[in-house]
Amino acid sequence: MIKIYTDGACSGNPGIGGWGAVIFSNSDDVVFLNGGENITTNNRMELTAAIKSISYFKNRSNLEIFTDSKYLKDGIERWILNWKKNGWKTSNKKPVKNKDLWVQLDKEILKHNIKWNWVKGHANNEFNEKADSLARKYIEENS
Repeated sequence: MIKIYTDGACSGNPGIGGWGAVIFSNSDDVVFLNGGENITTNNRMELTAAIKSISYFKNRSNLEIFTDSKYLKDGIERWILNWKKNGWKTSNKKPVKNKDLWVQLDKEILKHNIKWNWVKGHANNEFNEKADSLARKYIEENS
């Protein structure tokens, strides 16, 4: 099982944002990914971190993703089925925020076997902290 730690960060919300990922592949190699956008939100960066991490793998893989975003975890595990069934509307009949990224993520997860895990953010989890520092690195380098 490939383990992936993802995180997103934003300076201002919206503002400049970054995403980061730490990937432990089956070969014991560690891969660091990061990027960002000049005008974005924290939730968009959380989603982007997951999308970029999953799409990194071209062949069907068993992935275990660790995120500190309940928005991401609950969205992909609990809410997305109803959003799709309801024409991308929330239970309050409002358009789903970040639909473009949810659609992308939904396509990516079909290509792999994925287990989602929530970890508490900023709680001294070494790899969650590293993903956060990768996200913040983009912000610092592009502010």
